[in-house]
Amino acid sequence: MNLKEEHSMMTIQEAITARHSVRAYSAEPIPKELRSQLDACALECSKEGNVHIFIRYDDPDGFDSRLAHYGNFKNVNNYIVLAGKKDADFDLRCGYYGEKLVLFAQQLGLNTCWVALTFNKRKVKEILSDGESLCMVIALGYGETQGTAHKGKTVRDVSVSADAPDWFAEGVNAALLAPTATNQQKFQFAYRDGEVHLRSKGIGTCLRTDLGIVKYHFEAVTGKTVIVD
Repeated sequence: MNLKEEHSMMTIQEAITARHSVRAYSAEPIPKELRSQLDACALECSKEGNVHIFIRYDDPDGFDSRLAHYGNFKNVNNYIVLAGKKDADFDLRCGYYGEKLVLFAQQLGLNTCWVALTFNKRKVKEILSDGESLCMVIALGYGETQGTAHKGKTVRDVSVSADAPDWFAEGVNAALLAPTATNQQKFQFAYRDGEVHLRSKGIGTCLRTDLGIVKYHFEAVTGKTVIVD
């Protein structure tokens, strides 16, 4: 399935560069034709990742809570739900395929924000199927702004790359633009014997989900496989 055939959209690298977390949205609804494309991408990601990714449109209940207001969210009427059967790699897969959908939404001109805590978890859990676990949700819509970049780490801070080819640094740079919980960037890449390895570094929240997100950024830009240790 080629989801981009009918639209002249930004490249994946342009989407990675343009994407910033956005918490305040306009009331403009997502058009029907874009919903169709987003739903098709969500279904594709669900099948590939063995997870359940779906989108709730025109549903403010997911962010109707004191926590959401505390998190400075405004007019979140659409959101992506990352759910499925819990196993050892569940959070990793949700991060990977959730970010694939996030970047596709960016290519369509929409904005997003990964949300681990500051939403109405009780109401979202009510719409899950029996036996499913909730990983996170992702706010979706037309942002009041395009968000802003935050100061992050350097390639040297997050990688070990003796004798690595040029594409390795390109991939790490793409990974550094990935959203991580509280911008913690607690991951490390290593290039060893022609292979790219990725692991968590230190203690933090949502580390496995973060690994999935940064893995997708690296692979989407370089076309190279990342092995998560």
